[in-house]
Amino acid sequence: MWTNTSLVLRILVGLTVGAILGLTLPGWTAIGILGRMFVSALKGIAPVLVAVLVMSSIARAHGGLGRRFRTLIGVYLLSTFIAAVCAVVGSFLFPVTLNLEGSTEIEATVSSLGDVFTNLLTNMVGNPVAAIADANYIAILFWSIILGVALKTIASKATVNVVHDLSDVVSRVVKWVIQFAPFGIMGLVFTTVSENGLSVFSTYGHLLLLLVGCMLVNAFVFNPLISFLMTRRNPYPLLFTCLKESGLQAFFTRSSAANIPINMTLCKKLGLDEDFYSVSIPLGATINMDGAAVTITVFALAVAHTVGVEVSFASALFLGVIATLGACGASGVAGGSLLLIPMACSFFGIPNDIAMQAVAVGFIVGVVQDSVETCLNSSGDAFFTATAELYDRRKRVVERRKMRSKK
Repeated sequence: MWTNTSLVLRILVGLTVGAILGLTLPGWTAIGILGRMFVSALKGIAPVLVAVLVMSSIARAHGGLGRRFRTLIGVYLLSTFIAAVCAVVGSFLFPVTLNLEGSTEIEATVSSLGDVFTNLLTNMVGNPVAAIADANYIAILFWSIILGVALKTIASKATVNVVHDLSDVVSRVVKWVIQFAPFGIMGLVFTTVSENGLSVFSTYGHLLLLLVGCMLVNAFVFNPLISFLMTRRNPYPLLFTCLKESGLQAFFTRSSAANIPINMTLCKKLGLDEDFYSVSIPLGATINMDGAAVTITVFALAVAHTVGVEVSFASALFLGVIATLGACGASGVAGGSLLLIPMACSFFGIPNDIAMQAVAVGFIVGVVQDSVETCLNSSGDAFFTATAELYDRRKRVVERRKMRSKK
């Protein structure tokens, strides 16, 4: 009866109960333990899930997928950069300031993009075991691809099947964890409401409107535009399907990595190539981070406005590039993008102690910001996977017509 009831309905009930208990019984702090347990469970299992899924998918993949993957990676990065640019424009049109201690005038110093590249490359080749323990998804993705290629090259079919079975087992465990989402959401909402009250929505209302507004513009304008230019068909039926089947679940679980099994089920319903989506979905959970790019950019510019750093539009666009690269390394679990705000702030020479105060603000508004961000990120994984496959099919049809016309 529990699993047959709509997960969204159960989560809404948990959210409502958590808010009511937070307002009426704020002293019952033990309820908040449920939220911490749920987040810890997602953080613990998500890196393992990405590792075994990518390894298994690469090992079992057939040929002919290279062009689609090149297209998909390009679309993921383009969409993330557009999201960062959207956040830059929004921050200039509707500037936000925060209440930060020690936010006196400081001298701006710009860090080089080379430092960002160096950090990304260094993290990418980090210890694979430590990467899983620390949720370093760039390194997890890199080593999983290497191990998957090695399995495909020299391992026996029986060994590959064992890895595939292991990925199915971990996926099942994630689904079990998600079944407890209503209790976790209840605990998270209870903690937020009991500690901050409903004032969080008014104190940081301007910030939330800017964050959510940029994400919604990206979700309903720019992402469909990219899809239309590639497929030459109305993208909104596919978009709404992805938001309904994937986005709603991601909104409440707040973890792109934990939403991987749901996205893969959606891709199966859409009739996509399993060899393709079994790799593209875990890949998207790592590098398709539109919402993270918005969060990093908006917070960094808000801190810059607060401390009095003069930011030119050109510098802000350069920040968008940094946010895009940084977002690709954001952890695919709740609050992962917030930890990259200090990196973006360092681009303007803002001290880490001030930047970390912005991270604290991010966790306060995260009950809304992180949910919308994950909804955008995770639904985009399935949306662009379908778009890339439709684009590939369209190109094949065009190529066949050209060959026939030549004959």
